[in-house]
Amino acid sequence: MYYKSMYPDLPIIPEANVHHLLLNRPEQQDWPDYTLYVNATTGEQRSFRQFVERVRDGATTLGSGIEQGGLGISHENGEIVGILSENCLDYIALLHSLLAITVPFAMISAYSTPLEFKHAITMSQATRVFVSLSLLPLALTSGLPNDRIYVLEGHVKGRLSYEDLVSRARHNRIPRLPIKHATRDTLAYFVFSSGTSGLPKAVMISHGNLTNSLLQIKVVTEEVNKVQKPPVWNGPNGMQVLFNVLPIHHTYGLHVTCFRVFFSPLVVVVLPKWDINSYVEAIPKYRATTIYLVPSLVHQLVHRPQFQNADLSTVQTVHCGAAYLPVSLSEALLSRFKGIERVGEGYGMSESTISIANKPVPGVLNGRAKNKPGSTGILLPGIEVRVVREDGTLAAVNEPGELHVRSGCVALGYHNNEKATKETFVDGWLHTGDRIRIDEDGVLFFEDRAKDTLKVSGLQVSPVEIENTLLAHPDKLINDASVAGVSGGRTLDERIPRAWVVLSSEGRKLGASVAMAKLDVWVRESLSKYKWLRGGIEVLDEIPKSPTGKVLRRQLVEKYENEHKALKAKL
Repeated sequence: MYYKSMYPDLPIIPEANVHHLLLNRPEQQDWPDYTLYVNATTGEQRSFRQFVERVRDGATTLGSGIEQGGLGISHENGEIVGILSENCLDYIALLHSLLAITVPFAMISAYSTPLEFKHAITMSQATRVFVSLSLLPLALTSGLPNDRIYVLEGHVKGRLSYEDLVSRARHNRIPRLPIKHATRDTLAYFVFSSGTSGLPKAVMISHGNLTNSLLQIKVVTEEVNKVQKPPVWNGPNGMQVLFNVLPIHHTYGLHVTCFRVFFSPLVVVVLPKWDINSYVEAIPKYRATTIYLVPSLVHQLVHRPQFQNADLSTVQTVHCGAAYLPVSLSEALLSRFKGIERVGEGYGMSESTISIANKPVPGVLNGRAKNKPGSTGILLPGIEVRVVREDGTLAAVNEPGELHVRSGCVALGYHNNEKATKETFVDGWLHTGDRIRIDEDGVLFFEDRAKDTLKVSGLQVSPVEIENTLLAHPDKLINDASVAGVSGGRTLDERIPRAWVVLSSEGRKLGASVAMAKLDVWVRESLSKYKWLRGGIEVLDEIPKSPTGKVLRRQLVEKYENEHKALKAKL
C-alpha cells in the first residue's frame, strides 16, 4: 500500500537560501538578545545577536576576494570545505557562514582514523579543511596545501582560524557580503552515510531539502500547540535549555544543535564530546530542560551510578533517536525523571535529511495520530511512502517490507558515486533498506535492516568496509572475508560486527590464533571504535556462497547464534 502523512501539507518550499528561514526572519528582529550557545566545558557563551553577526562576518571573509582580505571561496570555483572537529561554538558559526554564501561543506567524523579520513576527503573532494586543534595532525595528512588547512578555535602560529577570519572582516571593514541566492537544488552540505550497503558515502543535502525538513517540524509544532499549552520551562528566566552531546558531524546532532533551534528563543548548551561525569554535572549546572540521546548513551546512563545519583530535576523533555530504543530501555530512562511520561522518538536517515516519522503527542490531529509502544511513530508532513515486498509488489497492511520514501526532504543523491545513487534513489523514491510494517492506524514499526548495514551506538557500520579493511592487511593473511552483525550489543536489537575469514598460505603459516590477533589489531588501528569486531573473528575453510556468488551472511549468523545459545545454556 501507499501511505501519506496525516498531517497538513507543507507550505510551498521557496527558491531561497535556507539562511533566510533560519537567521533572517522578520520576527527575529523583535527578539530580546538572549544567550543562544554555551560551551559546557569552557563556559564560553554567545548571544543570539553575537552569533548572527559572527556568522555574517565569517561569511564575508570566506567569500570576499583576496584583494579585500578575504579567502575568495565560492562554489563556482569548485570549492568544498571539509570540517573535522569535535563540537564547538565556531563549528556551528562556520557552517552557517558557508550556508550564507552557498559553499558546500562536508562534516567528517572527529573519531576518524587516518584511513577513514582519507576516504572522506576523497569522496567529498574537499578543497579546504577547518579542524579543531587536537585533530590538526590528522588534517595535515589530507594532501591539501598547507595554507588551505585552518583551525576552528584556538590559535596556531602561521595558520588562520575562523576567529581570525571574523576579526579580519571587522578590522579591515570588508564590505559585508549579501546572502547568496539559492534554489531548492543548490547543494548545502554533505553528511556521510553507509546508505543501504557499502562504504560510507557523501549524501548531498540541498537548501530545499533542509528547508523542507525544518518546515516539517514547524507544521508538527503548530498542530501540537492546538492540543497543549506551551510549557513553562525550568531554565533561567523561564527559558528552554537544550543540552546536546551528540556530535555535530552526525545528522541527528547537526539538526538539534544547529538548525532546529531558531524558531523561538532558547539556550543551547553544547558538550564537546561524551563524558558521563561531565554530562550529569552539566545538567543541574545549566538547568537543562531538554536532552537529546541515542540508545547506546541511554544504555550507559541507566547502568551507571553517576546517573542514578544525579540531580535531574530541571529536565522536562527527553528525546532519543538515530536507532531504535527498546521499550525496556525507555522505561528505565523515564524512571529517573519526575513528570515525564514519554521519550520523544522517531525514525529517519541521512538520505531523508533527517526525519521520516516521529511519535506524536497524545491528542494531536484530533486523536487520529496514535502513539503506540514499540513503534517509530507516524509519517511527518510532506512524506509519502510505500512498503514493498522482495518481489517488488506492495505489501499489505501490517506486512513488513522495504520502506520507500518520496518527499522534498529526500537527498539529491551521493556525491561522486553515480552507481550507489542509481541503486538507492530510484524514480523519485528513496529505497531505505529498512524493513518496516505499517498498521491500520498508519503507525510505523521497525522490523529489521533489509540490507547489510548495521547500526552500532546509533551509527552506521558497513560490513563491506570492514571486509575490505581485513583484506587490505599488509601481510595478506586472508583470501576471503565476510562480516555480519551478531547479538551482543548494548540493546537486544543491536548487532555488533563479527568476521568470518579464510586464511591465506601466509595466515596458515602463522597459525589461526596469531593471524586472528593480528587482524583484530589491524581493524582497531584502521577503523573507528564502533566498527571494531566486538563479535570476534572465526576462521573457516570456505565462506558459504550462493550459486551466483552472493555471500550467505544469514547462514553464518544463524550458525553462530545457535552455537552461542547452546554454550550459554551449558553455562
